[in-house]
Amino acid sequence: MAQPLKSATKSPAEGPAPATANGRRAAAQRHRVRQDLAASAMHLFADRGYEATTVDDIAAAAGVARRTFFRHFRSKEEAIFPDHDDTLVRVQDVLDSAEPQEHPLDTVCRGITEVLRMYAESPEVSVERYRLTREVPTLREREIASVARYERLFTRYLLGHFDESAHHDGDDDPLLAEVAASAVVAAHNHVLRRWLRAGGKGDVEAQLDHAFDVIKATFGTGIGVGRPAGSPSAPAAVVSRSGEVVVTVARTDASPAEVMRIIEKALRGD
Repeated sequence: MAQPLKSATKSPAEGPAPATANGRRAAAQRHRVRQDLAASAMHLFADRGYEATTVDDIAAAAGVARRTFFRHFRSKEEAIFPDHDDTLVRVQDVLDSAEPQEHPLDTVCRGITEVLRMYAESPEVSVERYRLTREVPTLREREIASVARYERLFTRYLLGHFDESAHHDGDDDPLLAEVAASAVVAAHNHVLRRWLRAGGKGDVEAQLDHAFDVIKATFGTGIGVGRPAGSPSAPAAVVSRSGEVVVTVARTDASPAEVMRIIEKALRGD
């Protein structure tokens, strides 16, 4: 594991290093400009229509030069989603900094919660953006492309917990990894759409947590945990029968749904 970088020998009373302070100010300024451009774009799209609005119009409304616009966005449709690049970095940080003992599916759920918070930070803006993406196919395509980046990131992360080349009969982890990543993104999108249709009202994080519980109950919690890459998958539970008594020993990370399926199979005598 990489060791943390040693900080410069500097007295706490001296405050942060100038480069660090300058970097924070530059990042804050960049964020403000991007937000101003996005707000101007959405206002103009709603007022004039998407096709009738130009990059020059957006830059003028935000009080910046055309070249400033292109320092932040490649096109006018990209301006409607100003935070996806930064959010993708935050999501990657969540995955990179996960504790080894944390289940990878839990880590992915924490990662996509960062995406939800991006929308929840400004409910009114998010609701208006949602309306525009429903009306303008180009914006809708841009949104789909942005969501696909998160799904690829999560799939790579889950697949990284075992060696797909060592796939063998009885090991469904590679399949579960890709399906689970898609399910996490789909759950996020479902909850987000429902919240946006309700005008951005309600505890959207609580709704997402409930969706995560459904996913974990469906897929279990055994994807690539507690065994070397490529090693055989341990069963979620082992059942033994003695007369009319059924005894079950389950992994601590096995979901109730997994355990119940195995018990029901034993009771049927399969």
